[in-house]
Amino acid sequence: MFTGIIEEHGAAVRLIELDGAAQLRIRATRVLGDLKPGDSVAVNGVCLTVIELHSDGFTVDVMPETLRRTTLGAVRPEQGLNLERAVVAGGRLDGHIVQGHVDGVGVIESRTPGSRWDDIVITLPPELARYVAEKGSIAVDGVSLTVTEVGDDRFGVSLIPMTLDVTTLGKLEPAVQVNLEVDVIAKYVERLLATSGSERERVGS
Repeated sequence: MFTGIIEEHGAAVRLIELDGAAQLRIRATRVLGDLKPGDSVAVNGVCLTVIELHSDGFTVDVMPETLRRTTLGAVRPEQGLNLERAVVAGGRLDGHIVQGHVDGVGVIESRTPGSRWDDIVITLPPELARYVAEKGSIAVDGVSLTVTEVGDDRFGVSLIPMTLDVTTLGKLEPAVQVNLEVDVIAKYVERLLATSGSERERVGS
């Protein structure tokens, strides 16, 4: 589990394709502190398992499903990557509950610079819109953000100076794809309501 509070702005070294899957080597420093093979790291919001450590970074496996459902299959050498290690039990949950299980891919539609922040509008797959609420949380490339507006197929967020400085979102331009993970609590609530409705129907029949 993750929080969406990015620890480091790393970079891709290379993506090696392997029979439909891939291995991604990443350059990093800060997250290497206590990292070991088998640990989970969120890379642009995607939960991946470390398979090898290097003096200047680490390598992860990227499965075919991940390549199909996220933006990682299009990663280029030297592309910036948002990195976060798994949350430590007993630590502060400064963002929101992020699983690293990407729900869909959005596209940055517009970017409006402010005096100290940027307002961004991102397209949203219609099937995910019901999970996104104004003032709710969403992870964009692994960054925990508060939704400022929402429509049937798009939503808005505001990027504070810290987010602009320490994540890849500070440099992304319109037309760029981003990984989206909606709030898992909304999905559980929907499932519980659907299940309880079915149970009432069985009892009434």
